[in-house]
Amino acid sequence: MAREQGLTEDQVTEIEDGYEESHLSESDKAAIALTDTIIGDPRQMTPELQERLREHFTDAQIVEMSLGVGLFMSLSKVLITLGMEPDEMGTEIVPTPGS
Repeated sequence: MAREQGLTEDQVTEIEDGYEESHLSESDKAAIALTDTIIGDPRQMTPELQERLREHFTDAQIVEMSLGVGLFMSLSKVLITLGMEPDEMGTEIVPTPGS
């Protein structure tokens, strides 16, 4: 679906640390910041980030993105816990905020 909506491999390579200085669109950067906040440190959900998100997305779109990230994150944790992750999938340990 993302490819149908215009996502390219060049854009994907820019989704990494330092993406704020990349050539991605401001709406893409805001969406990635939301994702970082959900999977990383929820304290990053500042009024400034909320305002930035609303510059590019409706409340319904923000909720949809948030639920999508949350569902993906929870499903991946369940699969890993059950030992069902694909052999070729790399594992990354993300520290809990404050630890």
